[in-house]
Amino acid sequence: MATYQNPRYRGIFPVVPTTFSESGELDLPSQKRAVDFMIDSGVDGLCILANFSEQFVLSDDEREILTRTILEYVAGRVPVIVTTTHFSTQVCAARSRRAQEQGAAMLMIMPPYHGATIRVSEEQVTGFFQRVSDAVDIPIMIQDAPVAGTPLSAAALARMAREIEHVAYFKIETAGAASKLRDLIALGGAAVEGPWDGEEAITLLPDLDAGATGSMTGGGFADGLRPIIEAHRAGNRDEAYRLYERWLPLINYENRQGGILSAKALMKAGGVIACEAPRHPLPAMREEVRQGLLETARRLDPLVLRWGR
Repeated sequence: MATYQNPRYRGIFPVVPTTFSESGELDLPSQKRAVDFMIDSGVDGLCILANFSEQFVLSDDEREILTRTILEYVAGRVPVIVTTTHFSTQVCAARSRRAQEQGAAMLMIMPPYHGATIRVSEEQVTGFFQRVSDAVDIPIMIQDAPVAGTPLSAAALARMAREIEHVAYFKIETAGAASKLRDLIALGGAAVEGPWDGEEAITLLPDLDAGATGSMTGGGFADGLRPIIEAHRAGNRDEAYRLYERWLPLINYENRQGGILSAKALMKAGGVIACEAPRHPLPAMREEVRQGLLETARRLDPLVLRWGR
């Protein structure tokens, strides 16, 4: 039986960016190269169609194309988490069933919300995850992030872990993440199989200290982040601290400056993908930000800047 001490999935599962052409069409050859690079960088798994994948600019048909294309291309090399978030319980359950049928290892889902003000009660959120769980046979990760606009207490998350069969993983990205992780682990016990970190690893070290067993980061430099997680897991906190201190300027640049476009900017600079452009109406990265990101990265020599050259 999978438990907190022996989870099915742990380690680093970065978000795969969605690659577009200059005209805004899906660029599937670049998408496949991005996947190959990320696997080569030493990931434990991948996540697709997340917010850092610009999922909110994709049509339903494009979501299906990307899910099918990436899962078939990965072909079991690493486990893949598929984001199936939707406000509608029915739509989310249907998306989740399709993702499972196509080979998803796990589902990542935010609590139902729409815009800044349309949200539902804790009771409705619980019912939402119960019905999605009833529709699938693979683990569900609840993404607890400010973007959802639906506050969930550690007690509510722990209760869903105990009561809903497939709710077992939690990506905690709210303020005070380490404290919330500690509370979640204490309240949920063995039902919390995977307490995970997010937010591009900006809170990684305190979250690992709090008991996080996985991290969902940006996709550009897993080769720098995975050794931090591995050193901490081995009980070598001093080494984890040294490595985190080294990579923190780049982590900070992604989290606070380049944001959602950082991984694509790094991949374009390293010859991994053909185009780093987002889809309109998202603005392109400012040139000054790009130069700062690349200068910071070059000091660390990550694989992403060498992989395609």
